[in-house]
Amino acid sequence: MMNKTYQKKHELWLSILFASFAINDEEIKSRLYDFSQIAFRHMKWLGEAALESGEDYNYDRDMILLKRDSVFDVLEALRTEIKAIQSLYPQTILGERIKTDDAYLLEYLSQVMSNEQNNQTVTAFNMKREWEESELAQDQIDALTLFLFEESYKEYELILVYAYMQARTDDTLHFNVFQDLVDESHFHLKSFGNMMAKLGILALPRELHEMTYIVKDLHKFIVDGIAEEEAAKVMCKELSDAIKDEQLSKFFDFINYQESYHIELMKKLL
Repeated sequence: MMNKTYQKKHELWLSILFASFAINDEEIKSRLYDFSQIAFRHMKWLGEAALESGEDYNYDRDMILLKRDSVFDVLEALRTEIKAIQSLYPQTILGERIKTDDAYLLEYLSQVMSNEQNNQTVTAFNMKREWEESELAQDQIDALTLFLFEESYKEYELILVYAYMQARTDDTLHFNVFQDLVDESHFHLKSFGNMMAKLGILALPRELHEMTYIVKDLHKFIVDGIAEEEAAKVMCKELSDAIKDEQLSKFFDFINYQESYHIELMKKLL
């Protein structure tokens, strides 16, 4: 039962998060992202409760990201999903906390939907692949598209893998490093998700197989992870050089330097 609740919370976290990416209004986008972070904490707490009770959880999910045409379509679907999960929450203090958080989110959604001016067109799924802030050549758009699909999945994967490992360690150093890496990956996923929406190519990252997050050899996992971060640095540098837009190039240089520090964090785990 706890794993079912965890699965549905995982799906709801993604639904809120990708709703924040899909909507253009900066105020609504920001508020929804805040609520997605709360939902992720709910996931963490539900996972801890499962482990404390001798149960376990996984990252299975059963969802698709439907292409909605308007803000209200996005929010109505979100409202339905929030209401559907309420009966699954445990009858505990944690369950009551989560329910009150969800109730406040529902209240916020009602406030937004009470103003018809908020019902703007959603362009995150239109597949136009145009960068409105500057004209990019087709090869640059293609390179950016490939990068965003690959790296949005990678950041989603890292968030879940490090959170899974963090929940199962008693080592303070490991716990803190995992938290730093989770926080950094949240920022990267947010950045890449919003960029995908601007291009009209917003899509869910693929589901994780349990072999991805059940780590039996930490040393090998970290060594492989450092190699992946090195590869991501190369991709960022290549993209920065290829894209003839100063702001985008500076952004990918910024991400490149963050990847460098991630490597240093991971070395601490060795």
